[in-house]
Amino acid sequence: MAQKLTKRSEDYSKWYNELVVRADLAENSAVRGSMVIKPYGYAIWEKMQAELDRMFKETGHENAYFPLFIPKSFFSREASHVEGFAKECAVVTHYRLKNDDEGKGVVVDPDARLEEELIVRPTSETIIWDTYKNWIQSYRDLPLKINQWANVVRWEMRTRLFLRTAEFLWQEGHTAHASREEAIEEAETMLGIYSEFAENFMAIPVIKGLKTESERFAGAEETYCIEAMMQDGKALQAGTSHFLGQNFAKAFDVKYASKEGKEEYVWATSWGVSTRLMGALVMTHSDDQGLVLPPNLAPYQVVIVPIYKGQEQLDQISEKVNEIQSRLRAKGIRVKFDNRDTHKPGWKFAEYELKGVPLRIAMGPRDMENNTVELARRDTLSKEVVSVDGLEDQVAALLEEIQSNLLNKAKDFRESHSYTSDDWEDFKAKIEAGGFVWAHWDGSSETEEKIKAETKATIRCIPLDQQAEEGKCVYTGAPSKGRVIFAKAY
Repeated sequence: MAQKLTKRSEDYSKWYNELVVRADLAENSAVRGSMVIKPYGYAIWEKMQAELDRMFKETGHENAYFPLFIPKSFFSREASHVEGFAKECAVVTHYRLKNDDEGKGVVVDPDARLEEELIVRPTSETIIWDTYKNWIQSYRDLPLKINQWANVVRWEMRTRLFLRTAEFLWQEGHTAHASREEAIEEAETMLGIYSEFAENFMAIPVIKGLKTESERFAGAEETYCIEAMMQDGKALQAGTSHFLGQNFAKAFDVKYASKEGKEEYVWATSWGVSTRLMGALVMTHSDDQGLVLPPNLAPYQVVIVPIYKGQEQLDQISEKVNEIQSRLRAKGIRVKFDNRDTHKPGWKFAEYELKGVPLRIAMGPRDMENNTVELARRDTLSKEVVSVDGLEDQVAALLEEIQSNLLNKAKDFRESHSYTSDDWEDFKAKIEAGGFVWAHWDGSSETEEKIKAETKATIRCIPLDQQAEEGKCVYTGAPSKGRVIFAKAY
C-alpha cells in the first residue's frame, strides 16, 4: 500500500484530501474545480441516492428531469435569486467552433452567437417554474411534488473534492401548493427526511434549524437547514429546505383556480442535498488509518480475505467461503470475497482498512480445521475469532452495533465540543478553538456581519427546538430571546 496518511491532528485539510484520493473516492479532473467520482465513491453515492429516493417517493414525490440550460432572461424575473447566483453562473454564448483561418487551432465561430445567452443551471427554480405554469391551472393539480436528480454548475473559486466543486451532483425537490400552511409543512417535512437520513444512514447527528435572513437561499422567505459538526470542530451544512412563498409563482405567473373559483398564486418550496454529503461522511467518522463507513451506506459491508498457500488450500477455503457468502446474502448483507492472487492478505487488510469496510473476515487453513474465522471491526480496529456456525446472525448484529456506535461516537464528539458563551472575549477564544458556540444574538444582520468579520464564524442556524431564554447579545449587549449556534464552517 501507499505511504501512511497525514495525521488529522497535524493537518486536517491535507488528511482529508489525501484520504479522498487514496481511498479511491474521487480525484481532480482536467476541468478546473471539477472532479471525477471513481467507482467506489460513486457506489457510496448510489446508496445515498437509493435511500433518499425511496424516502421521497414514500412521501408522495415523483422524479422528473428538466433542462441543463436556462435562458438568461429567466434569472431577471426574481431579483434576489439572480443577485444570489450571478457571481457563480457559467454562461453559454455560442453554439459552434471552427478551425482558425491562421491554423492556430479551434476557435469560437463568431457567426454562431446565440440570440439569447444560456445559463448552465446553478439551481433549477426558474426553468421549473416556467414549466409549472403549463402544468397548473386548478386546485385539482395541487399539490405538485417533483424531484430531480441532476448535476449543477456553480463557478466556485476555491474548490475541494466533494465539499465545494464547480460541478456537483444533487437532488432538488420543487413543490407547488394551494396554501401557505401546506407549503411550510412540506418544507419542514423534507427537513425531517434529511435529518432522519443523516442520522439513520450516515450516522451523523444533526441540528435542525432556520437560517438567518442573510444566510437564506436566494429567493426564499425561510430556509431550514441541518447542521453537522466535523472532527475538526467546523460546521457543515448537510441539507436545506426552503419555503419560497409566492415569489417564483408571481415571477412566472403560476396561478390556479381555487374551489371557490378565485384565481390565486400557488405557494412553493424547494429542497436539496448534494455530493457534499460524501465529504461529511468522510470527515465525521474517518481516522488516521483511512475511511470509516457506516454499514448502512457501505458498498460492501463485509469483505472475506482467504489466507492460503497454493491452489489446493484456496479451493478448499473458497468452497467454505461460498457457503458463508450465501448465508450472509440471505440476511441481506452485502459481501465481497477477495480471492485475487495478485496481492498478499496483509496488503488486502490494509486496503480494506483504508476503504472503511465495516467488517473483515479472514479464513485460513487453521480456521478450516477449527470451523472458525477471524472477525475484524473497522470502527474499533478490534479482532476476535468466532465460530462459523451462526456467523450470519453474529455479523448482522455486529453491523447494527457498528452503525449505532458510529452515531453515538459522533454525538459524544459534538456534545464535548459544544459550548455556551456570554462574554465576547470568551466567545472569540471558543470559536478559535473550534466547535459549536451557543450564544445570544440581537437579531440584526449588521451584528451578524461584524461577528463574522472579526471571528470568521457564522450563525449556522437558529435551532428549531431552542428554549426561550432572555439574555444579552454576546457582541452588542442588546436584548436577546434565545441562543443561536455560531461556528466556523465549510
